[in-house]
Formats: sequence, structure tokens, C-alpha cells
Amino acid sequence: MKTNEPPKQQVTQLTPTKPPIIRDILLKENYVTEEDLKKADEYAKKNNSSVVDYLKSQGLLTRELLGQALAESYGLQFADLSFRPPTPEQIAKIPEQIAIQYRVVFFSDSETRVILASDNPHQSGMHEVLKSFFPKKELLMAYALPEDIDQTLLKYKKPLETRFNDIIAKGSKVASEIIDEIFKDALSLRASDIHFEPEEKDVMIRFRIDGVLKIAGRIPKNLYENILNRIKVLSHLRTDDHFSAQDGAIRYENNNISVDMRVSVLPTFDGEKVVIRLLSAYVKSFTFADLGLSAENQTILEENARKPFGMILVTGPTGSGKTTTLYGLIKMLNNPEVNITTIEDPVEYRISGINQIQVNTQTNLTFAKGLRSIVRQDPNIILVGEIRDKETAEIAVNAALTGHLLLSTFHANDASTAVPRLLEIGLEPFLLVSTLELIIAQRLVRKICEVCRYSVTANTDKVKQIYPQVSSYLSSKTMTLYMGKGCKVCGNSGYKGRNALFEFIAISGEMEELMLKNPSAQQIWELAQKQGSVSLFEDGIEKVKNGLTTFDELLRVATPPALYGKKD
Repeated sequence: MKTNEPPKQQVTQLTPTKPPIIRDILLKENYVTEEDLKKADEYAKKNNSSVVDYLKSQGLLTRELLGQALAESYGLQFADLSFRPPTPEQIAKIPEQIAIQYRVVFFSDSETRVILASDNPHQSGMHEVLKSFFPKKELLMAYALPEDIDQTLLKYKKPLETRFNDIIAKGSKVASEIIDEIFKDALSLRASDIHFEPEEKDVMIRFRIDGVLKIAGRIPKNLYENILNRIKVLSHLRTDDHFSAQDGAIRYENNNISVDMRVSVLPTFDGEKVVIRLLSAYVKSFTFADLGLSAENQTILEENARKPFGMILVTGPTGSGKTTTLYGLIKMLNNPEVNITTIEDPVEYRISGINQIQVNTQTNLTFAKGLRSIVRQDPNIILVGEIRDKETAEIAVNAALTGHLLLSTFHANDASTAVPRLLEIGLEPFLLVSTLELIIAQRLVRKICEVCRYSVTANTDKVKQIYPQVSSYLSSKTMTLYMGKGCKVCGNSGYKGRNALFEFIAISGEMEELMLKNPSAQQIWELAQKQGSVSLFEDGIEKVKNGLTTFDELLRVATPPALYGKKD
């Protein structure tokens, strides 16, 4: 049995150590077996992933167990800062500069001792510096996970508007410094978009976090022109044009972090609105374990992605995570033995070993023209950012027919609607039947915050009264529901992070025969359902029952269409 009692330690003898090797620690401390690690190694090699990704996906490892194991490797206590975050008063006991330099934060104290936490607890010289702030107490160190340290260090920051006022008071490089503060906050909060929204008296700044917009602060209207011009200069846009829509890009670099940003400027009644999309680097390390795929759907996806030719389509509205899923596929397939080429608008994430082409309408490099050229470049796998028209669809299908695996996105409300829509834009049924292997539909829901999540036992009849849309999917008399109370970690929202809902239709022989008859979406779904397909809504119901999200979130992004039928 593992306990939370801190191991004995000689603080004065701390010396620098090499970062621990996680797999060796997990095995040595009996958190996993050699057989578990063997399977994890095979999975990691096959999917360009990590051992930890596999262990988490199989439920063999949680963040708490990982933190405990790493702490034991240092001979220290594990400080779970997500469960017991320090108060503002405790945080203030370590100066901000020192906390950031050593990545160390306050954890707990008593009359005789104080415990500080770091993700690098054996740094040379750190103990002597920290001891000076607690001269009358015994100083002990504990280990904390890097993401928990990052979240705690954020609390040193003043509110964004307070920092704006400080910058304005100094009066030097106001526009540049305000933009820098906004960018740093957006990155630390893992925002996907930044909105600059001019109003009558000021400009509202909003961040989209986990799919939901939140107000971050406001800036005076009289400063906005300089800020806007600075953004345009960084984005290589015209500063003298205030009445046209403009699109640009920024490469933002700060503290060894480099982030690509897409910039859109649009004139409105109160001024030019700016929306900046942050293309987060975390997608480069994204794996199927992070997507929210069931084990069955993951097997289906991997089997179809390993085929030498054919077409896999991912459907859904803008912002549903289609690109992330495609990059997860590309990451799995990327190895020196294959030639992978993409054509995208824009290239969102740069991946080593892959040839990525940016659509450029000014040079007439469209999806269709680029795809024609790609086929002559001896590719094994082709990713088309989006099939938008008949011409692109026909070239994509022909590429899939001639020995290429083609991956693309397509706008359709669900998987079954994709087939009629492709036929409507002019594709011949026999060509579609010959190439299409798998259709995936998806939506994103917010995940319940793991730190403040709690459960209640609810009467199912009362649940049906509140959420009549789910009535047909609930059969037991009682059920366990999960929700988040709201805490500092999740910004008091009760949610942190996102998970995808999926709907898979694998193209069987019987489905091919149906597709040749120009079927409706309902006919497609009825057959898919008989063959075992699970709807987006049903996948969401399972995620609610498993405590990943809530009925409110599910109903925000998905509905149970009548054509899906009823499931108990």
C-alpha cells in the first residue's frame, strides 16, 4: 500500500540528479508489470506515442499514481497541488522571481517546518536560497507534477486589466507590452482563440477556452489603434486599410516557446475586430489516448488507417476537432518508410518528416490544383485539409483509387449524411463505393474538472424530467451523475479540457450495395446501426455515465435525431 507520508530526507545533502526514467520507476515501484510495459512499448512504437499514453489509456496509470511514482524516485513526498492548491497568502511567501526561477511553490507548513514543492526538487543551490525565507523552520522539499507547478505559478499574475494599467502608467511601448501580456495569458490558459472586440467606449478582450468564450479584460478605445496597427505589422497586413477583411499570420516566441497564430481582421461598426487562432504545439504530441476514442473505435480506426489505399473522411462543423483527429492519424502513420504529403488551408501544425503544402489563392494553388501535383510526387499517404467542391472530391477519389491512402475532412452534420452530400456534389456512386473505407463524425464537449469533480446518486425519473431528450437511453431506476463544483484550477467553471464524441461508419459490402442505390442519410444510418455503429449522442451518453462530461454539455453539442432510433 502506498501512503502519503513523506519519506525521511536529508535536505542539506540535496544534489542535482538526472531526470528519472519513468518506465524504470514504474516497474521498480511495482506500479506496472513487465508485461504491461511490453505492451506499452509495442503500442508506443506502433503509434509514435509514449509508454505513459498507453498506460493511461488502459487505466493502469493515473496522474496521481504517476506523481507518486516520480516522487518516490526522488525519495520525496508527492505534493498533489491540484487536490490541495496553496492559498494566495501561502503563494506570496515565496517571491515571484524565485518561484519562477526554481519552479518551486508553497505546499504546506506547521509550527516547526515548511514543505515546498517543485518538479525539479534537487536543484543545486535552491535549498540555500529558499531557506532564507523560512529561517526558523525546517525546510523540506516535495515533488509536484510540471502541469501543477505551471498552474500554481499563474497565480502570481495580477489580473490582466491591472497589468494593462501598470503598462499604461509607465507609458513606454504600451501597444507591444499589452499584446505580449494578452498572448502570454492566452497561452498559459490554453486558449484556442483571442478576440479583440471594439465597442463604443472600450475594446473587450475574450479568450475561447475549451470551446467557450470568456472575458479576459478591457482596454481603452483610444489605445486600440496603436494595438491594432502593431498586430497588423506582426501579421504582415496593410496598416492603411481599415475597410477590408484581411488575413495574416504571426510566429510568436517567448521563453523558448514558439507558437503559430492565424490572424483575421474584419471591419465592424465600432472598429476593426481581430480574432487570433492559436495553433498550440500540444497537438504534435497528441495521441488516440487523448481523443476520447472507445477501444472498439480505436481498433476500427487503426485497421482502416493501415490499409494501403482508400479514403477516410472526418466530418463535423468548424471547431469540432476534425484537424486534430487527422493529425493523430498522421502522427501514427509517420515513419521513414512512407511518403506523406498534405495540402492544407492553412498548415496548422508543422510535423517533422511530412511534406506540408499551404493553399495559396493568390498564386492559384487551390486544393484541386495542389492535389493534382501531389499525386505526381510519389506519395503513399495524402491529407487534404478539406473537400469543398466536386473537382477536389473527384481528384481525391481518383487518388484513392490509384493506390494512395487519402485522409480528409468534409462538412456534414453526421456520418450518415456524408454519403448523400458527396453524391449531391456530383461524385459517381461506383467511384465512392470503390474508395470510401471509413466515415467519422465528431463533436467536442468539455470535460468535468478532475480536481473538483463530485458525484450524486440521482433518481432516473427526475433526470428524465430535466433532460427529456435522454429518456429513451436510460433504463435503471437510479444513476450516478458527475459534475464539477468549480475551483481555481478550472476557473470556477467545473470543466477543464475537452473530449470528443464519435460516430463511426465502416463501409461493409452490404453498405457498398446500398450506396450504389443513391440512399438517404436515414437509410445509411439504419444499416450502420444494424452493423453496430453508435451515434454521437449514444457515445455522449456513455461519456456522461462514465463521469467524463455532463448532460448539459452533451445537449449543447448533440441531439438524438429521430433517425438514430431508440436505445435502452
